[in-house]
Amino acid sequence: MSEPITDRAELSADLERARADFHRLLAVTAANEWNKPTSGTRWTNEQLLFHMVFGYIVVRRLLVLVRLFGRLPDAVGRSFAKALDAATRPFDLINYYGSCLAASIYNRDRMGRKFDRVIAALQRSLTREQDAAFRNGMHYPTQWDPYFRDYMTVADIYRYPGQHYDHHRRQLTLDKLP
Repeated sequence: MSEPITDRAELSADLERARADFHRLLAVTAANEWNKPTSGTRWTNEQLLFHMVFGYIVVRRLLVLVRLFGRLPDAVGRSFAKALDAATRPFDLINYYGSCLAASIYNRDRMGRKFDRVIAALQRSLTREQDAAFRNGMHYPTQWDPYFRDYMTVADIYRYPGQHYDHHRRQLTLDKLP
């Protein structure tokens, strides 16, 4: 039998690391920093913090896609990824404005609870995942995110939001970044 493709405990610990860190970020953000521009994005700190939560929200949908496309012929998944890459410009606009709007709903007072619910759902999903499922994968639109690779497995999808989170965390402009 081959080696397990992933360490479930490591993936679980990374989800918890981000959850705990996110609550620290919410706690140290001063009143005058929420609407301050971030470094390298058009978002404010509050909007970027929501976008960091959104990275975990989207993983739940990506897991559905990988389970579906992982069963289809490779050419179908590759064509789907190319079609999504062709729609990068509208995706970028929706991604930007969607995070702006969503941050007004899941604002500084609500995004922590939303993040907790999403992490809890991902932890439950991770617990139920069969070992063999971690090897299943599909092609992804590489132009949509710097952490999307051409082919990603279920294990890669569980790793993705931590990479996305850490990338955007560095763009926050908080005075007391923990």
